[in-house]
Amino acid sequence: MATILITGGAGFIGSACAKKLMDRGDKVVIIDNFNNYYDPSLKEARIKKFLKGYKFKLYRGDIRDAKLIEKIFRKEKIDKVIHLAALAGVRNSLLDPRSYFDVNVMGSINLLEAAVKYKIKNFVFASSSSVYGNNKKTPFSESDPVDTPISPYAASKKTDELIAHTYSHIYGLNITALRFFTVYGPWGRPDMALFLFADGITSGKPINVFNRGKMSRNFTYIDDIVSGTITVLDKCQGYGVMNIGGDKEETLMRYIEVLEKNLGKKAKKNMLPMQPGDVPKTVADIRRLRKLGWKPTTRIEKGIANFVEWYKKYYNK
Repeated sequence: MATILITGGAGFIGSACAKKLMDRGDKVVIIDNFNNYYDPSLKEARIKKFLKGYKFKLYRGDIRDAKLIEKIFRKEKIDKVIHLAALAGVRNSLLDPRSYFDVNVMGSINLLEAAVKYKIKNFVFASSSSVYGNNKKTPFSESDPVDTPISPYAASKKTDELIAHTYSHIYGLNITALRFFTVYGPWGRPDMALFLFADGITSGKPINVFNRGKMSRNFTYIDDIVSGTITVLDKCQGYGVMNIGGDKEETLMRYIEVLEKNLGKKAKKNMLPMQPGDVPKTVADIRRLRKLGWKPTTRIEKGIANFVEWYKKYYNK
């Protein structure tokens, strides 16, 4: 049994990782500031409903608070870290780049400093597929150059990878950056496309379809993200970067079609040009993570059905 700190533990991926770790007997410590980037009541519900019946320590605070981070590591005797706390979202980072670098970079440095001081065994953190920018070669491989991000969010995550490599090199920390590819599922983030589409379709309002639908993604179901994250937490050695994504490229229009089928209602579509900072295609080469024994198992037909079932129940649709 290990004691694992999850930053952003009231978030979509964090709460799901917490549940899985506690199911297998690990002790979990969560820090989250419950900010209002999206409705904080959903974060509260993940803690009080999704994790109901589980025993864990919760700190309500900010990863930029170095004294609080120091206190948590000292008091809770942390063994490993899953660092997910961040300001997320490409589009919003264009509006407030200072906050993205303050939270995503300085907050990460606080955690790395504590990891060095308290000799953390394994440290896994959330990077993003957005670091690949407008890379024309697909699927995206970890060995591809990522020196040309096209949003402040992507640049902040690339910066995190560079800093993590530095700490691993100097202090011998086992650190892995996981480049997440379009995560979806029950209890997800309401600023993500699946949520926005579901809200629009159920209310009869038009949904915005960017690049006139000529988009494709490796949509990655939450359970696959969790199993991959924990696999890396258990096995990471030295410094590494790994893609974590679904194993099938799906078009945006197919994604919408499956959602329409599960909601039993057709979408009204605003076909719009590409947004600044976004990319038409993100496809993951996941061979590196597969070598650790992980593989994604959930296709969008099943994943979206699970999301819709939860969505209708949670929002009384």
